[in-house]
Amino acid sequence: MATTEILSPLPGTFYRKPSPDAPPFAEVGDTIAAGAVIGLVEVMKQYTELTADVGGTVVAFHIEDGDAVEPGQVVAVVEG
Repeated sequence: MATTEILSPLPGTFYRKPSPDAPPFAEVGDTIAAGAVIGLVEVMKQYTELTADVGGTVVAFHIEDGDAVEPGQVVAVVEG
């Protein structure tokens, strides 16, 4: 199976959930569809959805919730 890396388009802070008390958008092992939101990148209180280009199974997150992220940095890997 092919793997696809999901890259951050922006510098900022990566969040895996829509709010502190909400469940994560996706977990390792989840099956997601192309276009599914896997997280948010926050830059100066502006939130940009990070979406999967392909459908498949989330096999890894390389950035933890609340960590800084740079443009082009691998955030997650999807296999499918």
